[in-house]
Amino acid sequence: MQTRSSNITRNAHLISRSDRAHRNGHLAGVLWFTGLPGSGKSTLTRALEHRLFELGVQVTVIDNHLVRGGLSADLGFSRTDRAENVRRGAEVSGLLARAGRLVLAGFISPYRTDRDTARRAVGENFHEIFLDADVAVCERRDSARQYERAKAGLIAEFTGVSSPYEKPLSPDLTLDTALLDVGQSIGLLVDYVQRHFAVQDGINSAGRR
Repeated sequence: MQTRSSNITRNAHLISRSDRAHRNGHLAGVLWFTGLPGSGKSTLTRALEHRLFELGVQVTVIDNHLVRGGLSADLGFSRTDRAENVRRGAEVSGLLARAGRLVLAGFISPYRTDRDTARRAVGENFHEIFLDADVAVCERRDSARQYERAKAGLIAEFTGVSSPYEKPLSPDLTLDTALLDVGQSIGLLVDYVQRHFAVQDGINSAGRR
C-alpha cells in the first residue's frame, strides 16, 4: 500500500495562467481522449498535435504508451493498476497544462470513476473527448491482432473483450470515428480548440495572435 506524505507545502507560481495564456496566444488545458483500443486515440492525438503546432499552439501529446513505458512501468493491468496509471497520466497532464501547454491525453481509461479522477486532477479546462467506435470496427483496424489474441485468451484484461468499457455519459465532444475519416475528425477538433482555447482574436491559420 502506498503511503501519502502529509508534509508537503505547495509554493505558488509567480506567473499566472492568464499571463501564460496571453504570451502563448491560447488557453492551456487538457483534451482527454477516451475510447476502445483501436478507436483512433493515437492516430488523432498525433495528427492533431502536428496541426496545432503548425498553428502556433504550445501542444504536447501524453498517452498510455508513453506513460506505461516509463512512469507506469511498474504497473500491470489489474483494475487497481489501471486506475493508478490513469491517475499518473492525469497528474502529468495537469502539470503541463498549468505550465501553459495544451495537452492531448490519449488513454483508454475505461472506467467513469477513473475519468472523474482525471478531471479532478487536471482541474480547470479539462475536456473529455469520446471516440465512439464499437468493438467490431476497432477489431477490423487491429493490425497487431490484439483483439484476436485477447479472444483466444492470450491477453488478459483486454478492454472490450475480457474487461469492460464504460462509455462517457456526457462527454464534451463525441467523434464517431467509425464514420469520420482522420481529416474530418481533425477538422472538427481544430474547430473545437479554436472555440474553447482561443485568447483575444484567437488562433488563426498562420499561428499568430
